[in-house]
Amino acid sequence: MLAASIFLVATVVAILLVVGLLHLAPRLSRGFSDWLCKAPGLDLVVFTLTVFPQIAGLIVGAVLGGWHMALGYLVLAVVAQCVAMIIWMRAHELAHPEAMKGPRIKKVLNARVGPVRNTVAVWWTAWAVPVFALIRLAEWFVYPPLIWLTNFPRYNAADWIAVSRQKHENLVGADRIWCLYCDWMTGVWSLGSEMLRNVESFWCPIRYASPEKCDNCSIDFPDIKGGWTPHDGDMAGVADTLAHHYPGPDGVNSWFGHPQRKNAQLTVNGKPPEGPKG
Repeated sequence: MLAASIFLVATVVAILLVVGLLHLAPRLSRGFSDWLCKAPGLDLVVFTLTVFPQIAGLIVGAVLGGWHMALGYLVLAVVAQCVAMIIWMRAHELAHPEAMKGPRIKKVLNARVGPVRNTVAVWWTAWAVPVFALIRLAEWFVYPPLIWLTNFPRYNAADWIAVSRQKHENLVGADRIWCLYCDWMTGVWSLGSEMLRNVESFWCPIRYASPEKCDNCSIDFPDIKGGWTPHDGDMAGVADTLAHHYPGPDGVNSWFGHPQRKNAQLTVNGKPPEGPKG
């Protein structure tokens, strides 16, 4: 129990120290602070506050008592993260009394669905943090080899993975931390979708048999209605589609509607490629 209590308190203190340094960063170096607000600096911040404490719990628990103890310390790490977050939210709200008196996201939504339901719901979304962390790791380690292997386009992650809502006037406490969570989350998801557009159109440019699925998925995968072959077509049509959109090994093999295609005319032996048959 003593070891567990020490780990819990130490983790809370460590997280709050990191957060304190983040508050101090703009005063020390604006350039460094800006670097921390977008990838790869933001990746370091997010993983330090979300993933690393849990890894530390698993390691400490495993050292002290094996895998079952590791799971217990993992839970302790999550509890410590929640405690540290609540402490920061309350401290930040106390430091901004005028903002607390004014309009707030939390106040409006509490009035709409009730404070208990709103609070439980927003904390429930925290389950998605490890999911988005895994997606971000895939963007780091799974997609880059495809750039070399298949000439997929490169992306500047900082154009997606960035946060800026902390600059919004009077966004304090719970409102700020959850808005920053959404800020990071939407960037991770959108970059992953962009990468998947290249994967789908390159290997499987065939529409789905379900019209409903085509309509729903075309929001994130516009090539469904902008170049993929009919679901009931033949392989000749699929092959022609691929030949039409990917004419040679020297170009970048982006999804059909990628913005860069608007700035370059694809050619085969100096001539525009023929369109797909059928």
